[in-house]
Amino acid sequence: MKLSALALAAVLASASAGNPQLSISVRDGSFDGLDGLDPVVSWESATRSGDLDLSYGIKAAARPTTDIASLPRSIWGKAQTDVSGWGVSARAELDGQDFTRANLELDAGNAASDLSVHMVANAGNDFTVRSVEATKGLDVNGARVTVTPRFDLEKDQRDVVVNYRNDNTHVKLTASADNQQVTISQQLDKDNRVAPTINSNGDLSVEWERRLSDDSSLTANLKPNDSLNVEWRDAAWTANVNMPIDGANIHGANVSIKRDVNF
Repeated sequence: MKLSALALAAVLASASAGNPQLSISVRDGSFDGLDGLDPVVSWESATRSGDLDLSYGIKAAARPTTDIASLPRSIWGKAQTDVSGWGVSARAELDGQDFTRANLELDAGNAASDLSVHMVANAGNDFTVRSVEATKGLDVNGARVTVTPRFDLEKDQRDVVVNYRNDNTHVKLTASADNQQVTISQQLDKDNRVAPTINSNGDLSVEWERRLSDDSSLTANLKPNDSLNVEWRDAAWTANVNMPIDGANIHGANVSIKRDVNF
C-alpha cells in the first residue's frame, strides 16, 4: 500500500494545535496525469521552556510512495530569548535526506541601540561561517534610514545596503567595489506602486504592483531584452509567469501555479 505525507499531516493535526498547511505547485516539464503536481505539506508548532521560546516544524512531500524515508524535505527548530537587553535567536534546519550537516541562522538585536546582527553558518563535521551582516537604524527628520554592511565569506564579497523610507517613498542603494545599484520605489496611490532599478552597468528594470483587493495583487517586473515576470496573488492562490524577451520577441512562457490549503 502506498502512503503519503497527508497521512502524516493527519497525525500531526491530531497531536498538536498547529495546523498543517498543504501547498500544491505545478512542476516544469511534461507529465502524465497528476504527476505534474508537486504537493508539499508543512507543519509547525511552538512552546516555551523557562526563558526560551521554542518553535519547530517539518516540510514533506505529499506524493504517494512506499518509501516513507523519502518524504521529509526539511526539518527545522528555533530557540530565542533575551540576554542583557539583546534579543537572541538561533535557527537550525536539516535537509530531510541528509542529517550530517545543518544550516544555521544566528540573530541578535538591541532595540535601544537600533542595532541587529545576522549570521549564516553550516554545522556538521566542522563549523563554517557563510555570511555576516549588521544593520544600524536611524530616524532622520521623520524618515527612516538603515545601513547594512554585508560580508559573504563563501564568495569573498562585500557590499553595503542603505535604505531610506519617507512616507510613500523608499530608496534602496546597494554598493560594492564592482557594482552599484539603486531602486526608487514610489507608492503612487493606495493601489499602485512603481519601482525602477538601475545599476552602474546601465542595466534597467521596472516593477509595477497593482493591488486588486485586500488579499489580491498583480506584480509585473520588466527587464528589457531579458524577461517579463508576472505574479498574481489571490488569497491562497499564487500564479507566476516568466517570459524571456529578446528585443520585441517572446520565446516562450514558463508558468507555475500554487495554492496553499490550511487544514
